[in-house]
Formats: sequence, structure tokens, C-alpha cells
Amino acid sequence: MKKPELLAPAGSFEKAKIAFLYGADAVYMGTKSLSLRTRVDVEDDDVEKTILYAHSIGKKAYVAMNIFAWDEKYEEIIKVAKKLNEIKPDGIIASDGGVIQILKEYAPNVDIHISTQANVISYHTSKFWYDNGAKRVILGREMNKEQIKELMANKPDDLEVEIFIHGAICFGYSGRCFLSDFLAGRSANLGDCAQSCRWAYNVYVEETNNPGNLMPVEHDEKGTYIFSSKDLCLIKEIPEIIQMGIDSLKIEGRLKTEYYLASVVNAYRNAIDDYMENPKNYDYSKYLKELEKTKTRGLTTFYFNDRNNKDIQEYEGKQYNSDYEFGGKVVDFEGEKTIIEIKNKLKVGDELEILIPNQIETYKFNIEKLWDIETGEEIEVVNPGKAEQKVKMKLPIKVEKNWILRRKK
Repeated sequence: MKKPELLAPAGSFEKAKIAFLYGADAVYMGTKSLSLRTRVDVEDDDVEKTILYAHSIGKKAYVAMNIFAWDEKYEEIIKVAKKLNEIKPDGIIASDGGVIQILKEYAPNVDIHISTQANVISYHTSKFWYDNGAKRVILGREMNKEQIKELMANKPDDLEVEIFIHGAICFGYSGRCFLSDFLAGRSANLGDCAQSCRWAYNVYVEETNNPGNLMPVEHDEKGTYIFSSKDLCLIKEIPEIIQMGIDSLKIEGRLKTEYYLASVVNAYRNAIDDYMENPKNYDYSKYLKELEKTKTRGLTTFYFNDRNNKDIQEYEGKQYNSDYEFGGKVVDFEGEKTIIEIKNKLKVGDELEILIPNQIETYKFNIEKLWDIETGEEIEVVNPGKAEQKVKMKLPIKVEKNWILRRKK
């Protein structure tokens, strides 16, 4: 069996470091304005820093330029392509034929990866992109496993294949949606999606015998989330995916937190490694238990196992986890005390879990004491009232910088 690449999202250089720490083989990030997540925190120099850092630790970094571009964007596209040809990411993710043509001309030294936005769902389309210079295709999430197997058996031998294994699913076809532009004037295809599919809607039907008279469809006070989908989760299917020979397994979420990255990447890292080491005893339940602590919506296998699967909608509009949340991140040390950058309210007595890189079991403990970061005095509670709010505490095990703490609510 070939061990697949575990590919994680990176909305910033700091998030890239977290992804690598918790087991990612590679990360992908966007340029400031030419990818489909233009509202992430990535700065222009984050891309170069991430590429250099990835290469320094023997890992990879890919850059997304996967917008569908108007003509006025091409001056910037050429400029960025030239820059990327110099700093040499391991691949550029694109979907627009015009952008791909520019990349072939101005970034000839960088591999081209065809984005899921291009809707690659057949080996015929895969061969088309291969003949036009692609090194890798990222398959549409609408494919089921039998279709993926057929593609794998008939694609060019040296064409790499990447699939999504976890994260948000778009209401549109592989992300190509016009709903946000129509309702909010923010184009998803230019990286500025307002996530209109996640909104609550009031639904009305017109009376058959009384045209023009609209009757409300009953719903509770939260509204009706008729478009919002659950999140993809293929942790149970990891053995079958590895057996297919897929080259790269992708996690969605450049807008997600460092906590989300650490939890999800760590779960899939352990799942892949454990299966490769001992395939007969693969037990997905312990990895799913970790993912359940992080989820903010329901989980679904989407169409992977069954094209007729209807369990894909999140009608309750849930976008939070009622049991766990981001506690903080280790940022420094002061004697026996650890300095934690907090992300949510912490108080003495709270139960925390330390997420240990490359280990699926967390370390649980209760906060016994907290010290104010500035005065050094003992305190009972600390709130994230300002950017990068910090607190001192004693941790029960040896930790390292950037390790993540989870708080049980």
C-alpha cells in the first residue's frame, strides 16, 4: 500500500505551523485576493514564509489561485504567477482555463493542480487536464467510491489524484455557486462567499386557489436552514481510500481555528498511520470520537458510499459545539509555569485536554491555579478581553510551544 499525503488548510503562516506540528504532510493556502478564501488572515509574505518553512522541515506547500477571473484580474494574476515561479511552491491550485494558461507561461517551474472547482468527475476530464499540463487533479466531492475507482483505473499513470476527506460541503456544484452573489453581491467564485446557504430562511408557499397569497411554512424561532449541509467526514472509509491508491487526502477549512486544525489533522494523521501499520485492526471509532469533539455541524459521508444518500442537510443550522471549545495555545514558559494564549474564558476548576501531536489520546486535567500575566498574582478567572490575552498556569505534563488546549464546557 502507498501511504497518501495528508493535506491540511492554512489560513495563515501560524496555522500552517500548527498543521505541520500535528501531522500534516503538506498545507495549502491562498494568495490575498486570487483564491476562494479572500477573507482569511493570510498576508502577502505568509505565502513565502510558509513555503520556506515547509521545505525546511521536509514538507510541502501548495498555493491556491482558483478564482474564476474577470479580465481585469489578469494583470495581478501575471504578477503573482511570476512571483510564485521564483519562490517555488510545490504546486499551484487553479480552475480557470485562462489562469492555467497564464501559469504555464509565467510559472513554468511550478506544478499545476486542477482545483475541485473545475468539476473533475471522470477519467476523460482528468486526461484532458493531464494533456494540458496538470500534475494533479482534485476530484469533485460529488463522486462516489465506485466512480473514483473507475477513474483511478483509467487515468494516466503519473497523474496524481487528490480527494476531500473532511470539512464543509458547499451547496453549489463543487463550490461553483451564484447564490451569494445574487443575495449579497459577494461572488463565491471570486473568493468572497457570504455563505448564504448557512442563513436561516422564512419559507412561504402560494395558495393554489388564491394566487399571490403567501402562506408561511411553520418552523421554530431559529428559522429554516433549507440549504445548509452537514460536514464531510470519511474517517471510517480511510482503509478503502488508501486501498484505492489516492495520492492526497485533503481537509477543508482555511477559515477554521488553530484548534480545529490541530484536532482534525491529528485524528486523520493517527488514523492513516495506524492503518498502514496494522490494517487488520483498524478501529475508526476512537478517531471519530476526537472529531466529534471538534464538529460544529452534523457529519456525513455525502455521496462517497451512496449516490442516493439523503443524510446531507443540516436543517437545525447548528454552527457550534455544545460540549467542547478552543481553550488556548502554549506560547511560552516561565520557570515551572506555562504561558497560555487563551481563546475562551478559563477559570479555576475547568477541565482541559492537552492535544498531543501524533497521539490520539489527550491528557485531561483540571485547572488548579491561574496567575495574571502582568502582575503575577493568583486569579480565579480570565476572559479573552483583548487580542492575544495570556495567562500563566502549571500543566501536569511537559509540553511544547504551539500545543493546543481544549476546554470542556
